[in-house]
Amino acid sequence: MLDGMRKATQGLIGRLIMTVVLGLIIVSFVVWGIGDMFRESVSDKVAEVGGAVITSQQFQRELQNLMYQVQTRSKTGLTNAQAHALGLDSEVLQRLIAEAALDQRAASLGLAISDDAIAAAVRADPNLQDASGEFSRARFDAALRDSGLSERGFFASQSKAYLRQQIELALVEGLSAPKSLVDALARVDAQTRAIDYLVLPPSAAGDVPAPATDALKSYFEDRKASYRAPEYRGFAILLASSAGLAKPAEVSDEDAKALYDKARDTRFIVPEKRKLQQIVFANDAEAAEAESKIKGGAAFDEIVKARALKPADIDLGETTKAGMFDHAIAEAAFALPEGGVSDVVKGQFGPAIVRVVAVTPASVQSFAEVEDALKKEIAADRAAGDVQTLHDKIEDARVAGKSLTEAAKDVGLETRAIAAVDAQGLDPAGAAVDLPEKALLLRAVFASDVGVDDAALQTKDRGYLWFEVAKVDPARERTFEEVKDAVEKQWRADEVARLLGAKALDMVKQLDAGATVASLAQSAGLESKSAADIRRRGGAGLAESVVGAVFASPPNGAGSAATPDGRVVFKIAADATPPTDANDPAIKRTAARLAEALQSSLVTQYVTALERELGVTIHDNVLQAAEGG
Repeated sequence: MLDGMRKATQGLIGRLIMTVVLGLIIVSFVVWGIGDMFRESVSDKVAEVGGAVITSQQFQRELQNLMYQVQTRSKTGLTNAQAHALGLDSEVLQRLIAEAALDQRAASLGLAISDDAIAAAVRADPNLQDASGEFSRARFDAALRDSGLSERGFFASQSKAYLRQQIELALVEGLSAPKSLVDALARVDAQTRAIDYLVLPPSAAGDVPAPATDALKSYFEDRKASYRAPEYRGFAILLASSAGLAKPAEVSDEDAKALYDKARDTRFIVPEKRKLQQIVFANDAEAAEAESKIKGGAAFDEIVKARALKPADIDLGETTKAGMFDHAIAEAAFALPEGGVSDVVKGQFGPAIVRVVAVTPASVQSFAEVEDALKKEIAADRAAGDVQTLHDKIEDARVAGKSLTEAAKDVGLETRAIAAVDAQGLDPAGAAVDLPEKALLLRAVFASDVGVDDAALQTKDRGYLWFEVAKVDPARERTFEEVKDAVEKQWRADEVARLLGAKALDMVKQLDAGATVASLAQSAGLESKSAADIRRRGGAGLAESVVGAVFASPPNGAGSAATPDGRVVFKIAADATPPTDANDPAIKRTAARLAEALQSSLVTQYVTALERELGVTIHDNVLQAAEGG
């Protein structure tokens, strides 16, 4: 832009025009801008909580940190508008308000924490420790950089955080989930049912005559909103990426081999995997007794059989050491030989004994296995500079007033025209349109408009994606003639579903009267089937709608449910709910999750009441400015 202004002032007429423009700008400052600067100062308060103030700088820093975290996880760029659509700004503001309220309550209670205690807590933080478990100064410095705080500011922030934790811990200390609630949920989760069933296919509805035109039009009018055409947008896109410009064929074998040799021992190692089993015990005494029996000659399988454990109860699957959640179990398991059985290990869910069923040794991928990938990587790295050069040239052309298509031609590239696509990425025929960075691009396109000069989007592979909206077709109601075929198709599907529902209802009545699924299937020329061990979370390959209907029926009842293949008619053949075992690891996990949810709810209620007591004022104009809105 500055280059364009400089070029514009090279001639006499250009200098005269620029002088007039600058003169008008100066006059506007004199008349409006400067006076306002002296008359009043701009408020920096996003919100006030009691006597505490949340500044726009605080809000912006925390919002940027959260946006950075989201971008890192999703590996996509994120604009302020997109962050607002995701509710990230509201999340940050509510957290800052809650923290301010708790900080004031901590001060009123006279809570304090020493610098030594804070330092000890920081040293003990697992996120700030290296692989050996020792405090890592490098990780601490990285945390300081990420937070944007000095060391003194970091410790001050941590001091407040620890005091807030003290209040929260005081609220929830000793709070656990009621046993009756845990038992009820455990019984619901453990309940199983078995059914006999048959499937009524769409053909069982018989011949469905074509509807009269008037009936079809009436059907359309009743559902007109569902046939409404969404907003479509046409636009041009231009992609410049290192992958697109890369030329792997020009990378020599020697260069690829050099990179392989350099990274061989870090990047191309396939870590050791082990197939593991474990027995978790209710207490140390039971674990010690089992360990004693194994050391006395008893087999691991004998302990499993004696405790009536199923294979699913002991199987940890095949895993790497790094992939294991429980570090203590991982350390013990990966120190054993194949077939080895550990001593008692204090695991996350209680004392346990581990067996190594099989070991797949670590290996190194050969150069031949990774040669193509390495050449692509080297070529992409070499092309990265070309991408930036292209970016600068295209931006210069756009600043000079050229369209995206013209700017692309200047650098030997071509734009791609997208005729029409909706916000979900579908064309008017309902087919998915293949787009680069699809989710990111569609959000940006539908947040823009015709004639807007939007900034290029950054792609995952260090490239740039430009777009230029060419047209906007607003959402509208379609006419009957436009959607006649789709309307008739849906009418026919609804009619088939209605007829199948009526036939299924009649069968259910017969089952309730004493008929069997087998007899009904035989008379209808259908196959009688059975399914066992059905749980609320699914099972036996049944559709979710069928599982829901099965558990909504009485223990010996009958019912039916629609499925994509037609309609299922069933009779419950068995119902079982095993007694709950409080020492079962699964039930312990359920109790822990419930307790955590209850504790979180209690803290939320406390903070809400505290905010009401202190009073919260949000300054919307400052907030919108801080959000970039």
